[in-house]
Amino acid sequence: MPFHLLFRNLTGHWLRSLLTILSVAVAVFLICVLHAVVTGLSRTVETASSNRLLVQSAVSLYVDLPLAYQQKLASVPGVEAICKWQWFGGRYEQDKGGFFAQFGIDPDTFAKSYPEITVTEGSYEEFQKTRTACIVGADLASKYGWKIGQTVPILGTIYQRTDGQPWQFLVAGIYESSTPTIDQQTLYFQFEYLRESLETGGAQGPDGIGVYMLKVAEGHDPVEVQRASDALFENGPQRVQTTTEAEFNRQFVTMLGDVPTLMQMVGSAVLFAIFFAVLNTMIMAGRERTKDIGILKALGFTDATTALLLIGESLLLCALGAALGAGLGVALEPAFQATVSAMMPGFGFDKDTLLLGTGLALAIGLVSGVVPGIRAARLTTVAALKEIG
Repeated sequence: MPFHLLFRNLTGHWLRSLLTILSVAVAVFLICVLHAVVTGLSRTVETASSNRLLVQSAVSLYVDLPLAYQQKLASVPGVEAICKWQWFGGRYEQDKGGFFAQFGIDPDTFAKSYPEITVTEGSYEEFQKTRTACIVGADLASKYGWKIGQTVPILGTIYQRTDGQPWQFLVAGIYESSTPTIDQQTLYFQFEYLRESLETGGAQGPDGIGVYMLKVAEGHDPVEVQRASDALFENGPQRVQTTTEAEFNRQFVTMLGDVPTLMQMVGSAVLFAIFFAVLNTMIMAGRERTKDIGILKALGFTDATTALLLIGESLLLCALGAALGAGLGVALEPAFQATVSAMMPGFGFDKDTLLLGTGLALAIGLVSGVVPGIRAARLTTVAALKEIG
């Protein structure tokens, strides 16, 4: 097959070819984004630890549990460590439009319960020693330019200081995470700082704990620990619901709605539209080349060769578009991750995602080229010359 004719045919109508390539590129890029969203949500569930359980109110995640529950949960056989997680919900004073997560935790049990977190700058020991200290994710620190030793003012929304001033958190460490389950855009501070402020009247807000994290000791069955924890408060004063970390993450994801189905619907619509766009381009190209096809056959080219020329042209259009779309996805991946990693730490354009987008584009190219290709194969030299007058 004369491959040089493929490129010559593309440049024959360069504007139409360019627009088709750009259309395919946009479609591939969108498909990669949609697939990355779905896989990112899945990774937060699939990579969850098997030895961590989350205890929350059986009524709702928004109902706090009493502080006294911690001591009772510690008595459950198989519980190695407990770490409180309390949502703070403040806003960075110097960026009131910005939002990121803040949690009050127990520094003594947090590090041993989450070995996936590593403090790469600063000192975790300093975080433990200083009551007003915090550790922040690497992405969050990079976003705002925070450095070790810097004081971060956070305006309270749920917990407000009685003097009307923002909370002051000293950056003692910057952490990185090795798992999609834990993002790098969160600020963790000592829960005791919050509790003491509430008890001394320095701040006002709800009492209690949103979630207790239980680390299950090696050799113990997490299911048994889960059942024992639920049974401990079966008769109140407030019933609890204990779930695995994977199930907890799954419930959190479902709060966003049926995202996978929505993404599939959008992706299908994109594929449907781009298929007809490429098909229309190739049908037009096939009709315009009727004379060329007649001449090629007169020169001895076979029916298969003339058909493969159009199929190859369609595949080349889609291949160029797929390469451009996949390259755009790789180039913009850091920007997307910085934007959505707080909700989807596992978001990323991995090899499978890029291959999916490229494979679908090539499939569209193949199918779109078949229709004009069959016509070209069936067209005789006489018919071709007669059709063009």
